[in-house]
Amino acid sequence: MSHAEAFYADPQAIRADAGRRIMSRDYLMARLGKTGEDLKLSTTLKLLSDYCGAACYLLARYDLVNEQHLDSVVSSDWPFDLVRQIDAELTASYHKTNELEKCLSILQPGFAHLPADISLPDGINRQYCSVVFNTGKTRYILMFLLPEHVVPSAQRITEAGLIAAYALSLRSSPEVLADRSMELTDRELECIYWIAEGKTSDEIAVILGISRNTINNYITSVMRKTATRNRSEAIAFAVRNNLV
Repeated sequence: MSHAEAFYADPQAIRADAGRRIMSRDYLMARLGKTGEDLKLSTTLKLLSDYCGAACYLLARYDLVNEQHLDSVVSSDWPFDLVRQIDAELTASYHKTNELEKCLSILQPGFAHLPADISLPDGINRQYCSVVFNTGKTRYILMFLLPEHVVPSAQRITEAGLIAAYALSLRSSPEVLADRSMELTDRELECIYWIAEGKTSDEIAVILGISRNTINNYITSVMRKTATRNRSEAIAFAVRNNLV
């Protein structure tokens, strides 16, 4: 069977509601595993976009969206103006959930509508789909914009999240490892450890021999880096990621 035939081999390849042909799983895996082909992250994400029947993709660091700037975006082929507008939407969705809900949402397909004041390209549905996943200690969100009338497959979105997580785990160059690093300093780790032990800022200040204000500054830095809103969420994040 040729690649062209394999591309359309999936029995569900034809979507009756849209009349569009969707990439088969066999063809996707053949492209991703092709011997000698070093696929770039953007190429992998474009293949996953095609596999899900999407028009375009956006991959962002989901634990940095509260900073409200484009540093959280890892890779995207969305129109730039739309990428800039989506930041507030990501921030709002992130802060609507607590730490337990964030854990339960991993690899669970999500469906939502973009606000009416966000401008979309012609032929693009206002509904988008997304999946959240972890690669190491880092949490990402992969979002897809859909053509009008396309009904996304929840299973394919989950599979896209798994493959994207694997692709990110292979990025081992020093530049990538340093990219948007949120590693905590030794002092910050000490502070979060003692907070988890139930110590107050005054008590930690005595233990570490530094001022209470400095302790509070470290704790604030921890919450900023981990995108948590209070000490309890910071402790939950630290425990979940084996930081304490």
